[in-house]
Amino acid sequence: MKKMSLQWRLTCITTLCIAIICGCLTMFVYKNGVYYIDSLQKAVNAQSDDSADNSANDSEEIYISIPEDKWDEFANDFSVQVYNNKEDYKKNSLIISALLAVLGGVATYFISGHALKPLREFSNKIEEVQVQNLADSRIEESKIKELNQLSVSYNKMLERLQDAFEVQRQFTANAAHELRTPLSLMQVQLDLYHSTQHPGSDADTLQMIKMVTEQNDRLSKMVKTLLDMSELQTVGRDEQIIMDDLVEEVLEDLEPLAQEKNIKLIGNCKDITMVGSDILIYRLVYNLVENAIKYNHSGGQVTVTAYKEQKHIYLSVADTGSGIPKELRERVFEPFFRIDKSRSRKLGGVGLGLALVHEIVRVHDGSITVKSNPSGGTIFEVIFNQ
Repeated sequence: MKKMSLQWRLTCITTLCIAIICGCLTMFVYKNGVYYIDSLQKAVNAQSDDSADNSANDSEEIYISIPEDKWDEFANDFSVQVYNNKEDYKKNSLIISALLAVLGGVATYFISGHALKPLREFSNKIEEVQVQNLADSRIEESKIKELNQLSVSYNKMLERLQDAFEVQRQFTANAAHELRTPLSLMQVQLDLYHSTQHPGSDADTLQMIKMVTEQNDRLSKMVKTLLDMSELQTVGRDEQIIMDDLVEEVLEDLEPLAQEKNIKLIGNCKDITMVGSDILIYRLVYNLVENAIKYNHSGGQVTVTAYKEQKHIYLSVADTGSGIPKELRERVFEPFFRIDKSRSRKLGGVGLGLALVHEIVRVHDGSITVKSNPSGGTIFEVIFNQ
């Protein structure tokens, strides 16, 4: 069976089940017919005299000897017996046929399930495919003809995908590196300009220099984030991270920004440890808290919670801002997506902070969702499988 094709497996299983059911039905029909014929013979013998009864028992032939005065009674009883036999035969045939059909269906279900087990394993293997484990998702050669051809095509597709992702990553990294040089030169010139006095500059010139400085700073942040995103796959993710210490460090680093916005930062973290990249998890928490501060109301608060439950680590960042419309919650992780573009630019965002958060969660085999805060605002909840 192991070297048979899927088509032949299903053919053999179906043929075997049909043969078993037909054989059972044939045996039932034969046994049932013999039983009811014998019952008729007994009904006839019961009406005959003793001598006829004895001769009938000594031979395979049926002898009928009915006295004249008992003929009407015999005919009536015999017709009733024939009618009852017909009804019993029909009822028993239907019951046995239905029972055999059910048993045949159950047997086919389990037998075909065993035959299709390689296909189910193939499907489960495909479900586990992620961008970060393409190389480990190859499927070994199968002994089943159809699946073997499918495995070869699937492995070739993985190779093409891996090459495409690598080209994309390399292009992003190269582009970001190339952009850093002119941006750095522009920043040096701008710093030099700001370090000296220019009494002859008019208002338009000063406004233009200010605009160029702001945009250069914005582009520098964008390039840095693109570089970070392109290098996520190369960062080790086997460090022991003490979550409460990490969250406390993030809150201390962002305390000046929170004071400037009159935002209260609250840490509510259990003493838990997770395995991952300390640098990336720090950036994840930092981006979420910074985002919660920037888009919060004056006098609001940001609460960071971390705890472990069974085999999952839960991290949430809740703010008391205006919240995010339900229809836009999935899109906030798209690169360069902004809910309020004018406000985002005013706050200095480049539209990649949450996209980087999403990528960090993904490479750590986690998930992130956006929910409404019952107190008003938004909750970003991250779940890591540990």
